[in-house]
Amino acid sequence: MLSLMSALREAVLNALVHRDYAVPAPIQIRVYEDKMRIWNPAILPEGWNLEKLLGLHASHPYNPDVANAFFRSGEIESWGRGIERIFSACRESGMPPPVIRLEGHDLWMEFPFSRQYLAAIASSTPPSRRSSEESGSPHGLVDGLVDGLVENQREILRIIKSNPQVSKREMAKTLAISTTAIDKNIEILKRKGLLRRIGPAKGGRWEAFE
Repeated sequence: MLSLMSALREAVLNALVHRDYAVPAPIQIRVYEDKMRIWNPAILPEGWNLEKLLGLHASHPYNPDVANAFFRSGEIESWGRGIERIFSACRESGMPPPVIRLEGHDLWMEFPFSRQYLAAIASSTPPSRRSSEESGSPHGLVDGLVDGLVENQREILRIIKSNPQVSKREMAKTLAISTTAIDKNIEILKRKGLLRRIGPAKGGRWEAFE
C-alpha cells in the first residue's frame, strides 16, 4: 500500500509541476471500481512526444519555480525522474504499469488496480449490486453500455443530465477539451442510444438515457 500511495503521490506532484496554469480547470483525480485516473492540462517541452516523455530524459519542468519549491521542501528528490519513479512504485506494489495517454495538451495517467485487489472487491460485493446486468433487463443493458464509455463521454452525460440546455461550447469549457472533441463524443453517445437532441441547435435541449 505504501508503494501504491507513493506512485499516486509522484503522479500528483508531476501534474503540479508540468500543468498549464492558464487553464482554469483543476487537476482531476477520479476513482473507479477498477482504476484511478489523474488528468492535467500538460505542456511538454518543444519537440517532445509521449515516447520521449516515457524514456530517459533531462528535466524540463514547465513550471521551474514550482519544481524548485518542491525540490527545496524535499517533496522531489531529483529532477527528471518523475515518470520513472511512478512506474517503479507500481512495480514494487504489484500493480500493473500505469497507462499514460496524451491528447493535445490533455495528459491522462491511469492506474489499473491489480487482479488480486479486484478479486477481493468482487468477493465482497453484495449480490444485489450485480443482479440488474445479469438479469438481462433493459436497465442492465443501459448499465452495460455506460460501463463501456470513456471518461469524457460519462462527463458529457452527467453535464447534460444536470442541464439539458447546455451548449457544446459550455461543455468544452467545463471539460477543458475542444468543441471538436465534444462533437466526436456526442456522436458516439448518439450511436449507442444514450443521447439524443430534441429541437434545433438553438432553443432545443438534450436528452440523456444514462
